[in-house]
Amino acid sequence: VQLVESGGGLVQAGDSLRLSCVVSGLTFSEYRIGWFRQAPGKEREFVAAIRGNSFNMDYSDTVKGRATISRINAKSTAYLRMNTLKPEDTAVYYCAAGVNLNTWPSRRESSTYAYWGQGTLVTVSS
Repeated sequence: VQLVESGGGLVQAGDSLRLSCVVSGLTFSEYRIGWFRQAPGKEREFVAAIRGNSFNMDYSDTVKGRATISRINAKSTAYLRMNTLKPEDTAVYYCAAGVNLNTWPSRRESSTYAYWGQGTLVTVSS
């Protein structure tokens, strides 16, 4: 199983970007996808999650209204679009895959995701 994130980089406050997560080695539609981030010196935190069938999405309060999570199952790819970026959004962003069955209530818990990508760094300058 492999998850590969891309799309990170250096942006200015107020900019937008879209992160991608390409997944291989599993039946993509059977897994919920979560995005997490870890800022320097801080613990990893939940950002957003999407169910395998895209019927449900969830966002942390810190990005709600500025982020959109989506997926294209035919491409085994998930996305996270972030708008109006702030310096406090600076972090390494990780995508993760967790089995979809009856696990949506625990979507914000990193321990419920079995597979992780290597992360992509997003740096937002003020």
